[in-house]
Amino acid sequence: MSADVRKALREVLPGVRADLEELIRIPSVSADRARAADVRASAERTARLYRDAGAAEVEILDDISGGQPAVVARFPAPAGMPTVLLYAHHDVQPTGDLAAWTSQPFEPAERDGRLYGRGSADDKAGVAAHLAVLRCFGGRPPVGVTVFVEGEEEIGSTTLGAFLERHRDKVEADVVVLADSINFDTGTPSLTTTLRGFTDCVVEVQALEHTVHSGNYGGAAPDALTALCRLLATLHDEKGDVAIAGLGAAEPPAVDYPEERFRAEAGMLDGVRLIGTGGIGERIWAKSAVTVVGIDATPVADASNTLAATARAKISMRSAPSDDAVEAQRMLIRHLEQHAPWGVRVQVTPEEVGQPYAIDPRGDAFDAARSAFSAAYGTDLVTTGVGGSIPFVEAFAAAFPDAAILVTSAGADPDCRAHGANESLHLGDFENACVAEALLLNELAARHDSARRDG
Repeated sequence: MSADVRKALREVLPGVRADLEELIRIPSVSADRARAADVRASAERTARLYRDAGAAEVEILDDISGGQPAVVARFPAPAGMPTVLLYAHHDVQPTGDLAAWTSQPFEPAERDGRLYGRGSADDKAGVAAHLAVLRCFGGRPPVGVTVFVEGEEEIGSTTLGAFLERHRDKVEADVVVLADSINFDTGTPSLTTTLRGFTDCVVEVQALEHTVHSGNYGGAAPDALTALCRLLATLHDEKGDVAIAGLGAAEPPAVDYPEERFRAEAGMLDGVRLIGTGGIGERIWAKSAVTVVGIDATPVADASNTLAATARAKISMRSAPSDDAVEAQRMLIRHLEQHAPWGVRVQVTPEEVGQPYAIDPRGDAFDAARSAFSAAYGTDLVTTGVGGSIPFVEAFAAAFPDAAILVTSAGADPDCRAHGANESLHLGDFENACVAEALLLNELAARHDSARRDG
């Protein structure tokens, strides 16, 4: 069956590749209000692709205040068969520094078996993979399929909960496939089973009413920037573990992640030591991480011999899959307030929060996925964690508590550079991901039919 599915998919992949490239050319940056028309154009193009693929009904839904246009396409279930929701998102990240790109971000280019362009991997590949599978089945998949293509994932899926509540009847399913993660390695299929949460805050330190001359007051009066640096240093212990009281840790997925590979993928310089304790998977998937992502202070070019009155920093925390993100944010704020050096004033402004999620990969749908993905890639599927956060997973779990949730990759791998310059999609893994998803639908149909006969 695997060979037959691959043969059928290879017949439709050239057209799907062309459609993916067309989608990449649409700069659907949801974070940029000036790109609102492009986000709308991306949704309209996506809707047209699924309509042409044989969907019985296609809608562009944007009736949630503050939301971005989403696409829902339905392929009705054959009699007695379950329904599978296939998720992707059509919005993309900003490009960042254009000079860092080898080719234009919104002009797709193939090099060494990879397709470069913003959104190529994250996550217009997901849109294209679902399209390829449905074309492979001639618009008549063996189970019911609802395709849901979100338009605001890159800005935190802020209205997704309200969307799922309002349109539950349109997207409800027995199995949910969220094709927006990455494989553990090129050629290794993966199911993501743990996700860290996230929270941001801005901390401001005030030491003086105004700046003063360092020659006249330095040595007795503290400056705010030095105080801020000392405060930020308390966020980690000497080994580099997060030192915020009360935070927990989850059980990491059982997969070997060699230190040498991690150092190479992270681009660590020779002689720089890892921070934290435990295995690599434990550190980046199961424990919290705290990063200072920005500081407001006097630029070096404008520096003068004065004591700074105020300084502030933005802190990003990835909370463990076992921790409630809201409570983790409270712990972070409490730590900053309690560790102010020299009695300086500390004001913390909380910002975004996204919940973590941990999936129990047991059950018939997960067994079907292991069979399908292993057959498509020619190697065993592994379960992994993701150190980043995907808030929409928790939203789907809350909306559909009885559904099996599979977090998969549409071909993205550790080299895809999602969110960065020169984002790319490994075309071989993209084909394998399409084959795997088609086999998954067949497997789910066969298992359901067998259970129905036995029952």
